[in-house]
Amino acid sequence: MKVLLIKDVYKLGRAGDVKKVADGYARNYLIPQGLAILATPGALKRAEAIRAQAAARRAALNNELSGLAQRINGLVLTFPARASETGKLYGSVTPQMIAESINQKLGTQINRHQVETEPIRTLGEHHARVRLTVDLLPEVRIIVHREGEVVVLEEEATSGEEVTSQSVEEATH
Repeated sequence: MKVLLIKDVYKLGRAGDVKKVADGYARNYLIPQGLAILATPGALKRAEAIRAQAAARRAALNNELSGLAQRINGLVLTFPARASETGKLYGSVTPQMIAESINQKLGTQINRHQVETEPIRTLGEHHARVRLTVDLLPEVRIIVHREGEVVVLEEEATSGEEVTSQSVEEATH
């Protein structure tokens, strides 16, 4: 089924695009949520106007969230965790824990669905992206270390970067 997207849909397309999607996806999700309409000849005539409105809306949203993106970009989060001799964690650092840590540190309202990473199950340094909008994807540095070990962050982390700690054990119990 061909649909005309009215709003930006993550991993599908931007507003004003015509996409071929599964019938059930269109009928059960896109159309009822107001994200798309059927791609009829009359709707296709409105596509350019929808594209222009969406571009203006996207630019305003990007402008509004760019300050938050700058605060999040380069943020360093540390998580102490229990781990085996080989460096595998007993548990994991989840996107939920990362989102809570960012919210606690910056006073934001980021949810776990905006954090793009798989659960972290090994010690070391990892990176996660936070999807604020389709265009704004600031990156966060995550350092997972053994409980009880002292973590010495590099110079860039001590020159104004914010650090937070949360135990994996506490979050999993």
